Order: sequence, then C-alpha cells, then structure tokens
Amino acid sequence: MNENFINVWVLNTELDRTPKKPERIAYRQQQGFNLIDKTLPLAQAIMKGWKKHSPADSLVISPKLELMGRLPVNERTPPYNGAKGYLLFLQDALEGKLPGFREDTSTHWNTLLETAVEAGAIKDDGLNVVLTDEHAEKEILSVFRASDTDAHNYTVVEIDATAFKDGGVLTIDVWVGEAEVSGSFDLFAGDTTKLMPDNALASVRDIPTNQREVIKYPFDSGRVFKLGAIGTSSEKGKINGFLAKISVESAFAKNDGN
Repeated sequence: MNENFINVWVLNTELDRTPKKPERIAYRQQQGFNLIDKTLPLAQAIMKGWKKHSPADSLVISPKLELMGRLPVNERTPPYNGAKGYLLFLQDALEGKLPGFREDTSTHWNTLLETAVEAGAIKDDGLNVVLTDEHAEKEILSVFRASDTDAHNYTVVEIDATAFKDGGVLTIDVWVGEAEVSGSFDLFAGDTTKLMPDNALASVRDIPTNQREVIKYPFDSGRVFKLGAIGTSSEKGKINGFLAKISVESAFAKNDGN
C-alpha cells in the first residue's frame, strides 16, 4: 500500500464538516497544531469528495489532486467490505473505475472521467490488444467522446489477431458507462486510413447508457483490426466510459468442437 499511496487522515472538525468545539481547538493549538487552510488545493479536493450525510469517507486522490475513488464508512458492503474489499477499492481507483462516484450526476461523472484520463488511469489513445491461442481474450477500459466537430474523432483500439492464421470469429462485447451519452462502435480493417461508419466491417450503433451490445465478425486468416468508439454526435463534447471484452474463437477450435 505504501508503494502506491501517501496515507493521511483529516478530522472532520478541521474542515468544518462537523462543528468545532472551542475547547478542542484550544487544546490542539496548545499542543502546537495549526488549523488547516481550507483554500489549499488538497483541502478543496477532500471537501469536494465528501458524500452528503456520510460521517466519514475514504478518498483516493491523484497526484494532481483529482478524485479517483470514494468509500463512505457506512457503505463498506460487498465487494468493498473487509480488508480484501478495501484493497479491491484501492485497486479499482487506480484502474480508473472511479468507485463510489458512479451515483453522482452525469456532469460530475464526465469530470471524473476526464480526470482519470488526464491522470493516466484510463487511456484514450495508444490502445492495443494482441490475441493469441494462449491469450485469446483481453479487456479494454477506456473512454469515448462525442466529437466537437463533424469529423469522426474515434477512440481507436488496435486488435492484433495475426496469430490466428486459419482465421476464426472475433467477438467484441461492449458495455457503455453511466454518463448520459450513448456510444457507437465500428470495426475496421487494420489498414483502413479513413475511419468512417461507411467503411466499417461491422458496427453497433447508439448503445444507451448502462447497456451492452456484441459485435461478431468471422475472418478467414490472421489479420489486424481497428475498433473505433465514439459518442452520439448530438451530445457534442460529452464523454463516457466503456469496457470492451475482446476475444477470438479460432477456426481450429470451432471445427474441433463440431
């Protein structure tokens, strides 16, 4: 834990979350403690992360002082209960899954996604998946944006399936996140330079929030693909997350099963 985090704690009274007791303040000042300046960026991040009516929260804050996770003390229920659950909470925060913030408004969710991208917890470029017989399934967690222009500015995932020399069936199982913008996913040949829906090999269009769709594409020999993810054009500038489970069933395995 100490390799990835700087562990600190702050009393609720220090940031006026709960009323200060004059005698306690006086005692702490006698002991040499200084009051916390609430205008400092770290203090602001902590106050921004509080959940209303929660008596205490565990917060994960990035080096850029952006919120990455929140675990209210009264909500340590599965899967985040106990020591193993707390470790899972920390891991989910580092992986950009933003635990504890998914119930917030879409605006806040968009901000958190942008924060996760800027902090490097979620990537939106340079995404690559290499599939082989030994590792025929991979997951990608990333984001897509609704383009601010008329151009199709995709988040692109390169899928290398050249190991499957006899071909197979490429399956892309896509879940769209919780922000209020739907997503479309287009599968292209790896050498496609102009990424437009009309050039796609297969597509799933306008997947709503919290919904799942599947792309299946059979291919005859090993090749490279590109998966393009983009938001609905009517929601310009908005962002949402997606999880894609990408796998190949080889032609050999399929024939062997028959």
